[in-house]
Amino acid sequence: MAGNELGYIEKIVHLNRVAKVVKGGRNFKFSALVVVGDGQGKVGSAQGKANQVPDAIAKGTERAKKNLCHIPVLDGTIPYQVVGDYCGARVLLKPAGKGTGIIAGGPVRAAMEALGVTDVLTKSLGSNNPVNVLKATLTGLMELRTPEEVSRIRGKEISIAR
Repeated sequence: MAGNELGYIEKIVHLNRVAKVVKGGRNFKFSALVVVGDGQGKVGSAQGKANQVPDAIAKGTERAKKNLCHIPVLDGTIPYQVVGDYCGARVLLKPAGKGTGIIAGGPVRAAMEALGVTDVLTKSLGSNNPVNVLKATLTGLMELRTPEEVSRIRGKEISIAR
């Protein structure tokens, strides 16, 4: 976990070395999949590609900061269950009670930690490609709405059941 001067949480999800075969041998380049969040409901992701690993990470981080999206987080978890889809990857995200922790692996865990979610249950279905799993996670998270937004859209009042 790395932070910077503005308080962003930066996580490297996946590093990949790519080889291009040319007449003189192989040319290696690197791609870095990065997640950035503020730990309070904003998260973004991007991929950076460069000749050196630090440059690829820096590019990915800068692009991810430009892609920040606001996600509703209620009491350290998500408001309701949602499934995110992207290409062949599907990710199930379920709210969890206090003290459960983040039950997730790889890209999903990185996104949840950067977002500031402390309790959530997840299951990755389908593809295990880190890029697609991360995009499926963010797609699911962007579908979430707060109870206030839903009530405003429906034109109804919120009643608290006790």
